[in-house]
Amino acid sequence: MSTADNLLTALALFTMEAPEWSVEGAAASLGVSGSTAYRYFSSLAKAGLLEQSTGGRYVLGPAVIALDRQLRLQDRLIRAADVTMRRLIKRNDGQGVTLLCRRFRQQVMCIHEVFENRPANAVSYERGRPMGLYRGAASLTILAHLPVKTLRELWARDWELMKDTLGASWEEARQTLKTIRKEGVLVTHAHLDPGVVGIAAPIFDPERKSVHAISLVVAEGSATSSELAGLQGLVQAAAREITGACKED
Repeated sequence: MSTADNLLTALALFTMEAPEWSVEGAAASLGVSGSTAYRYFSSLAKAGLLEQSTGGRYVLGPAVIALDRQLRLQDRLIRAADVTMRRLIKRNDGQGVTLLCRRFRQQVMCIHEVFENRPANAVSYERGRPMGLYRGAASLTILAHLPVKTLRELWARDWELMKDTLGASWEEARQTLKTIRKEGVLVTHAHLDPGVVGIAAPIFDPERKSVHAISLVVAEGSATSSELAGLQGLVQAAAREITGACKED
Protein backbone atom coordinates (compact mmCIF):
# COMPACT_ATOMS: atom_id res chain seq x y z
CA MET A 1 0.00 0.00 0.00
CA SER A 2 1.12 3.57 -0.66
CA THR A 3 1.80 6.06 2.12
CA ALA A 4 -1.44 7.85 1.26
CA ASP A 5 -3.37 4.58 1.54
CA ASN A 6 -1.77 3.86 4.90
CA LEU A 7 -2.70 7.30 6.21
CA LEU A 8 -6.30 6.88 5.08
CA THR A 9 -6.44 3.46 6.73
CA ALA A 10 -5.22 5.02 9.97
CA LEU A 11 -7.78 7.81 9.71
CA ALA A 12 -10.54 5.25 9.11
CA LEU A 13 -9.89 3.82 12.60
CA PHE A 14 -11.80 6.79 14.04
CA THR A 15 -15.46 5.80 14.15
CA MET A 16 -18.51 6.46 16.32
CA GLU A 17 -17.73 3.23 18.16
CA ALA A 18 -14.02 4.07 18.60
CA PRO A 19 -13.58 7.87 18.53
CA GLU A 20 -10.24 7.91 20.40
CA TRP A 21 -7.05 5.98 19.70
CA SER A 22 -3.65 5.68 21.30
CA VAL A 23 -0.59 5.13 19.12
CA GLU A 24 -0.14 1.70 20.68
CA GLY A 25 -3.75 0.71 20.04
CA ALA A 26 -3.60 1.91 16.46
CA ALA A 27 -0.34 0.04 15.87
CA ALA A 28 -1.90 -3.19 17.10
CA SER A 29 -5.04 -2.71 15.01
CA LEU A 30 -3.11 -1.80 11.85
CA GLY A 31 -0.44 -4.46 12.33
CA VAL A 32 2.43 -1.97 12.22
CA SER A 33 5.14 -0.89 14.63
CA GLY A 34 4.54 1.82 17.21
CA SER A 35 6.94 4.18 15.45
CA THR A 36 5.08 3.71 12.16
CA ALA A 37 1.71 4.36 13.76
CA TYR A 38 3.17 7.46 15.40
CA ARG A 39 4.33 8.77 12.01
CA TYR A 40 0.85 8.23 10.59
CA PHE A 41 -0.79 10.10 13.47
CA SER A 42 1.81 12.86 13.35
CA SER A 43 1.21 13.46 9.63
CA LEU A 44 -2.56 13.47 10.11
CA ALA A 45 -2.24 15.84 13.07
CA LYS A 46 -0.12 18.27 11.03
CA ALA A 47 -2.90 18.34 8.45
CA GLY A 48 -5.45 19.05 11.21
CA LEU A 49 -7.28 15.80 10.58
CA LEU A 50 -6.32 14.53 14.06
CA GLU A 51 -5.38 16.24 17.28
CA GLN A 52 -3.89 14.96 20.50
CA SER A 53 -6.27 14.68 23.42
CA THR A 54 -5.79 13.71 27.06
CA GLY A 55 -3.55 10.81 27.97
CA GLY A 56 -1.71 10.91 24.66
CA ARG A 57 -4.78 9.69 22.78
CA TYR A 58 -5.88 11.14 19.45
CA VAL A 59 -9.28 12.30 18.21
CA LEU A 60 -10.51 13.79 14.95
CA GLY A 61 -9.23 17.31 14.36
CA PRO A 62 -10.73 20.65 13.27
CA ALA A 63 -9.85 20.15 9.59
CA VAL A 64 -12.70 17.60 9.46
CA ILE A 65 -15.14 20.32 10.56
CA ALA A 66 -13.78 22.72 7.93
CA LEU A 67 -14.20 20.08 5.23
CA ASP A 68 -17.73 19.35 6.43
CA ARG A 69 -18.65 23.04 6.19
CA GLN A 70 -17.21 23.19 2.69
CA LEU A 71 -19.34 20.22 1.66
CA ARG A 72 -22.50 21.72 3.13
CA LEU A 73 -21.92 24.99 1.28
CA GLN A 74 -20.30 23.83 -1.97
CA ASP A 75 -21.45 20.29 -2.77
CA ARG A 76 -23.31 20.58 -6.09
CA LEU A 77 -25.95 17.99 -5.16
CA ILE A 78 -26.75 19.71 -1.87
CA ARG A 79 -26.87 23.10 -3.57
CA ALA A 80 -29.22 21.74 -6.22
CA ALA A 81 -31.51 20.13 -3.65
CA ASP A 82 -31.70 22.50 -0.69
CA VAL A 83 -34.36 24.93 -1.92
CA THR A 84 -36.53 22.10 -3.24
CA MET A 85 -36.26 20.21 0.05
CA ARG A 86 -37.32 23.29 2.02
CA ARG A 87 -40.26 23.85 -0.31
CA LEU A 88 -41.32 20.22 0.11
CA ILE A 89 -41.47 20.60 3.89
CA LYS A 90 -43.51 23.80 3.59
CA ARG A 91 -45.95 22.06 1.24
CA ASN A 92 -46.46 19.51 4.01
CA ASP A 93 -47.28 22.27 6.50
CA GLY A 94 -43.85 22.09 8.09
CA GLN A 95 -44.26 18.47 9.13
CA GLY A 96 -41.72 15.67 8.65
CA VAL A 97 -38.08 15.51 7.68
CA THR A 98 -36.72 15.66 4.15
CA LEU A 99 -33.53 13.67 3.53
CA LEU A 100 -31.09 13.73 0.64
CA CYS A 101 -29.28 10.40 0.37
CA ARG A 102 -26.51 8.95 -1.76
CA ARG A 103 -24.64 5.68 -1.96
CA PHE A 104 -21.54 5.41 0.19
CA ARG A 105 -19.52 2.26 -0.51
CA GLN A 106 -21.95 -0.58 0.21
CA GLN A 107 -24.22 1.64 2.28
CA VAL A 108 -26.42 4.70 1.90
CA MET A 109 -25.70 7.99 3.65
CA CYS A 110 -27.88 11.01 4.30
CA ILE A 111 -25.84 14.03 3.18
CA HIS A 112 -28.43 16.74 3.87
CA GLU A 113 -31.61 17.03 5.93
CA VAL A 114 -34.27 19.73 6.23
CA PHE A 115 -37.04 20.07 8.80
CA GLU A 116 -39.03 22.76 10.58
CA ASN A 117 -40.40 20.68 13.42
CA ARG A 118 -38.43 17.52 13.95
CA PRO A 119 -40.89 14.69 14.73
CA ALA A 120 -40.92 13.17 18.19
CA ASN A 121 -40.40 9.74 16.63
CA ALA A 122 -36.76 8.82 16.18
CA VAL A 123 -35.52 8.94 12.57
CA SER A 124 -32.62 6.57 11.98
CA TYR A 125 -31.42 8.43 8.91
CA GLU A 126 -29.57 11.59 9.86
CA ARG A 127 -26.84 13.53 8.15
CA GLY A 128 -23.54 11.66 8.12
CA ARG A 129 -24.86 8.34 9.40
CA PRO A 130 -24.29 5.40 7.00
CA MET A 131 -27.25 3.03 6.74
CA GLY A 132 -27.79 -0.34 5.11
CA LEU A 133 -28.78 -0.77 1.47
CA TYR A 134 -31.62 -3.19 2.04
CA ARG A 135 -34.20 -1.43 4.21
CA GLY A 136 -35.84 1.98 4.11
CA ALA A 137 -37.37 3.92 1.23
CA ALA A 138 -34.23 5.87 0.31
CA SER A 139 -31.95 2.84 0.44
CA LEU A 140 -34.24 0.63 -1.64
CA THR A 141 -34.74 3.40 -4.19
CA ILE A 142 -30.98 3.70 -4.69
CA LEU A 143 -30.55 -0.09 -4.64
CA ALA A 144 -33.17 -0.55 -7.37
CA HIS A 145 -31.16 1.59 -9.78
CA LEU A 146 -27.81 -0.16 -9.37
CA PRO A 147 -26.52 -2.15 -12.37
CA VAL A 148 -27.88 -5.70 -12.63
CA LYS A 149 -24.37 -7.12 -12.31
CA THR A 150 -23.90 -5.28 -9.02
CA LEU A 151 -27.30 -6.43 -7.77
CA ARG A 152 -26.47 -10.06 -8.56
CA GLU A 153 -23.21 -9.76 -6.65
CA LEU A 154 -24.98 -8.22 -3.67
CA TRP A 155 -27.64 -10.94 -3.73
CA ALA A 156 -25.03 -13.69 -3.84
CA ARG A 157 -23.29 -12.16 -0.83
CA ASP A 158 -26.17 -10.76 1.24
CA TRP A 159 -29.29 -12.68 0.26
CA GLU A 160 -30.12 -13.44 3.89
CA LEU A 161 -30.24 -9.69 4.59
CA MET A 162 -32.15 -8.89 1.41
CA LYS A 163 -34.81 -11.60 1.36
CA ASP A 164 -37.07 -10.08 4.02
CA THR A 165 -37.74 -6.96 1.96
CA LEU A 166 -37.09 -8.13 -1.60
CA GLY A 167 -38.18 -11.77 -1.80
CA ALA A 168 -36.92 -15.26 -1.10
CA SER A 169 -35.26 -15.82 -4.48
CA TRP A 170 -33.18 -13.79 -6.92
CA GLU A 171 -36.08 -13.75 -9.39
CA GLU A 172 -38.44 -12.37 -6.73
CA ALA A 173 -35.88 -9.78 -5.69
CA ARG A 174 -35.25 -8.78 -9.32
CA GLN A 175 -38.98 -8.32 -9.89
CA THR A 176 -39.38 -6.28 -6.69
CA LEU A 177 -36.55 -3.94 -7.73
CA LYS A 178 -37.99 -3.67 -11.24
CA THR A 179 -41.33 -2.60 -9.76
CA ILE A 180 -39.63 0.04 -7.62
CA ARG A 181 -37.91 1.45 -10.71
CA LYS A 182 -41.15 1.42 -12.70
CA GLU A 183 -43.24 3.11 -10.02
CA GLY A 184 -40.74 5.93 -9.56
CA VAL A 185 -41.67 6.39 -5.90
CA LEU A 186 -41.54 4.05 -2.92
CA VAL A 187 -43.43 4.11 0.37
CA THR A 188 -42.24 2.07 3.34
CA HIS A 189 -43.88 1.67 6.74
CA ALA A 190 -41.73 1.21 9.86
CA HIS A 191 -38.83 -0.26 7.88
CA LEU A 192 -36.27 1.44 10.10
CA ASP A 193 -38.21 3.12 12.90
CA PRO A 194 -41.57 2.27 14.49
CA GLY A 195 -44.37 4.69 13.69
CA VAL A 196 -42.57 6.22 10.71
CA VAL A 197 -43.43 6.30 7.00
CA GLY A 198 -40.74 6.93 4.38
CA ILE A 199 -41.52 8.20 0.87
CA ALA A 200 -38.58 8.25 -1.57
CA ALA A 201 -37.95 8.96 -5.24
CA PRO A 202 -34.77 8.75 -7.35
CA ILE A 203 -32.58 11.67 -8.36
CA PHE A 204 -30.56 11.11 -11.52
CA ASP A 205 -27.13 12.73 -11.56
CA PRO A 206 -25.69 12.62 -15.09
CA GLU A 207 -22.30 14.05 -14.15
CA ARG A 208 -21.64 11.44 -11.48
CA LYS A 209 -23.46 8.76 -13.50
CA SER A 210 -25.26 7.74 -10.34
CA VAL A 211 -28.66 7.74 -8.69
CA HIS A 212 -29.43 9.39 -5.37
CA ALA A 213 -32.70 9.67 -3.47
CA ILE A 214 -34.86 12.29 -1.82
CA SER A 215 -37.03 11.02 1.01
CA LEU A 216 -39.81 12.56 3.07
CA VAL A 217 -40.21 10.96 6.48
CA VAL A 218 -43.49 11.51 8.33
CA ALA A 219 -45.17 10.06 11.38
CA GLU A 220 -47.50 7.10 10.78
CA GLY A 221 -51.08 8.26 11.06
CA SER A 222 -50.25 11.91 10.38
CA ALA A 223 -51.74 11.64 6.88
CA THR A 224 -54.71 9.81 5.40
CA SER A 225 -54.30 7.40 2.49
CA SER A 226 -55.28 10.09 0.02
CA GLU A 227 -52.90 12.58 1.64
CA LEU A 228 -50.08 10.03 1.45
CA ALA A 229 -50.81 9.62 -2.25
CA GLY A 230 -50.51 13.38 -2.62
CA LEU A 231 -47.20 13.36 -0.77
CA GLN A 232 -45.90 10.71 -3.16
CA GLY A 233 -46.60 13.08 -6.03
CA LEU A 234 -44.83 15.92 -4.23
CA VAL A 235 -41.75 13.78 -3.56
CA GLN A 236 -41.63 12.65 -7.20
CA ALA A 237 -41.93 16.25 -8.37
CA ALA A 238 -39.13 17.28 -6.00
CA ALA A 239 -36.90 14.50 -7.35
CA ARG A 240 -37.52 15.64 -10.93
CA GLU A 241 -36.77 19.23 -9.97
CA ILE A 242 -33.46 18.29 -8.34
CA THR A 243 -32.54 16.10 -11.31
CA GLY A 244 -33.11 19.10 -13.59
CA ALA A 245 -31.05 21.34 -11.33
CA CYS A 246 -28.19 18.81 -11.40
CA LYS A 247 -28.20 18.97 -15.21
CA GLU A 248 -28.05 22.75 -15.17
CA ASP A 249 -25.38 23.08 -12.47
